[in-house]
Amino acid sequence: MRRPKSEGPLPAPRRNARAGSEPPTRGEAIAAVEQRCGAGCPGEGHWAHQWYLRYVSYLHTRRRLAPRSVQNYLADLDTFWRFLDRQGVKALGEAGLALLRGYLHWLLAAATPRSKGSYGQRANYSGRSVARKLSALRSFFRFLAKEGAVDVDPTARLASAKLERRLPDFVDHQGARRLVEAPQATTPLGMRDRALLELLYAAGLRVSEVVGLDLGRVDLERAEVRVLGKGSKERLALLGRPAQEALRQYVEQARPRLLGRRSGEALFLNRFGGRLSQRGVQALVKRYALLAGLDPSVHTHTMRHTFATHLLDGGADLRVVQELLGHASPATTQVYTHVTQAQARRVYLAAHPRARRRGPSS
Repeated sequence: MRRPKSEGPLPAPRRNARAGSEPPTRGEAIAAVEQRCGAGCPGEGHWAHQWYLRYVSYLHTRRRLAPRSVQNYLADLDTFWRFLDRQGVKALGEAGLALLRGYLHWLLAAATPRSKGSYGQRANYSGRSVARKLSALRSFFRFLAKEGAVDVDPTARLASAKLERRLPDFVDHQGARRLVEAPQATTPLGMRDRALLELLYAAGLRVSEVVGLDLGRVDLERAEVRVLGKGSKERLALLGRPAQEALRQYVEQARPRLLGRRSGEALFLNRFGGRLSQRGVQALVKRYALLAGLDPSVHTHTMRHTFATHLLDGGADLRVVQELLGHASPATTQVYTHVTQAQARRVYLAAHPRARRRGPSS
């Protein structure tokens, strides 16, 4: 395998001038990563730093991934740089199939996960974490092969780990109703929270999609929301009457009272007038889940799982649910059919008189 081609200096990054908490543009996101050498960066003086920066640009401009998705891809490369340094590797062309197999073995058997500012307690990574890191590595080496940094993509010959698929958690009908009705819609923030929870349950949106919504993407008359999902793909989300009315009340009565200099076109605003953040939404869902008497593990994605499960329980077609969720493959949506089948089995065993276990006959 040949060594990476030498590259000239990259252009100096622009300073991010965007104020407030609005999501950065792609150009600003690239510049920010270049400036601070952020997630998954091998270090500004590292031999692979130039390829890292080019990969950042590729993810943003050619794959057009959302900034959070880019950060996740990059963060999962951190252990790869650590392993290459341990092995004394000085060029990506030296990373062949045998070395990559050694990397996966190291992750499963010896590597210590990092926590913020320190090392974790476990002595290795879980199979699910390794599978995620392998996915990030495949993406990186596909990029390297396209750019001519390596002759062949060695990850193409790496077998994927078969993981036991965990069934997604969801909330039952009564629990979902208690959750969305938990906010007291008598204050601007209460109206906002009610509208937000109704939207999460009614449309099954990802938290990144909710916080990225602008006012112009909501059509209250048609009860529709135009959502920008993964890969910048747009889809149409539908609203039921409760979500439609809660959003109307928020937009007409609450949002004008939350407006500030940094509001822009953001649909959901925080108490300071800026765009509500993902962390803010996650904390909000946790708080109201506890108030509703639900399991403390309920989070924003639980609402998305609940949306899909309740649709299928109600007889919705799998392909329709796939479109509403924005899944590229029906296989991703298929997991929810396992949930409804498992629920049906529990109900049957509990309710049918001939399904109950009987004691020994006398």
